[in-house]
Amino acid sequence: MPCVLPGKPRALRRPGGAPWRAAFDHGDLLVITLGYAVLRTALAALWLRAGPADPARRRTTLRFAAGVTVCQIGWLSLLLLPGAARLPGVVVLILAEVLVPVWAQSAGMTPWHPRHIAERYELFTLIVLGETVAAATVAVRGAFGRSHGTGGALYALAGGGLLMAFAMWWLYFAKPAHTLLATTHRAHRRRFAWAYGHYLVFTSAAAEGAGLATYADHLTGRTGMSSVAAGMSVAVPATVFLVTVWAVHLRPHQTRGREWVPFALAAAGIPPAAWSPAPALVTGLLLAALVAVVTLRQRQGDGLAGPRCATGQPPAH
Repeated sequence: MPCVLPGKPRALRRPGGAPWRAAFDHGDLLVITLGYAVLRTALAALWLRAGPADPARRRTTLRFAAGVTVCQIGWLSLLLLPGAARLPGVVVLILAEVLVPVWAQSAGMTPWHPRHIAERYELFTLIVLGETVAAATVAVRGAFGRSHGTGGALYALAGGGLLMAFAMWWLYFAKPAHTLLATTHRAHRRRFAWAYGHYLVFTSAAAEGAGLATYADHLTGRTGMSSVAAGMSVAVPATVFLVTVWAVHLRPHQTRGREWVPFALAAAGIPPAAWSPAPALVTGLLLAALVAVVTLRQRQGDGLAGPRCATGQPPAH
């Protein structure tokens, strides 16, 4: 039981210990909202500071500062609303936060370095994939301790999960993004489509780890889900990741019409894997087959190049 300092007022004792636990378990958003508002308000102050130093883009900097500030007022006002109105308010404010850069930079694009921006997104993708592997490893290891005659299925889950993680990494890093950002994606529309498309890349990669953990719990009888529903928790995130990575990250590199066919076949074949006895293994094999096709085309000098490191450079041999 956590200790409470004797002199601490009772009103300040937040349930759950950590701010995120208080938010998710008890709906207490005070600490999280205040912390976020402090960070974002500091960002608005930096935009105000940048304005006088760059007169040509002063309108852009003022829009950033105004948009961020208005959003923070909205977040703080959300604390005054009744609980039933908070969830719609959160959705509206998230949308507003996401649209601030689009609105601000429509007045003039700020300078940016394509290789640096690409590296930031690549590193975050690598981190999310690593967390997915870690989450799935913990879940499968725990499931082995509870397994009763399901060892074979758990081995298939573990093997399929590793295949999926490696294939997802390979496909994302098959072509460096900075070559796009430095050329065609300097256009306003394409740049934001690439950047915001990564929301689906990140969420689907993270959801894959949760899906593998869910299927491990299903195999050991810890969930009441059907086998198809548990299989969908594995297949759907993999499909979303594949389609999104191809659409925003790989398709612009492809110059021939037939290059999309292997991706379409893999994306169409993954969802039915939910009905198989080993959805993770089937999904992993399909993604591995796609990687093999991509690699073969690389060897033939047709289509995608090989995987790159998070810095955008070819891996050392």
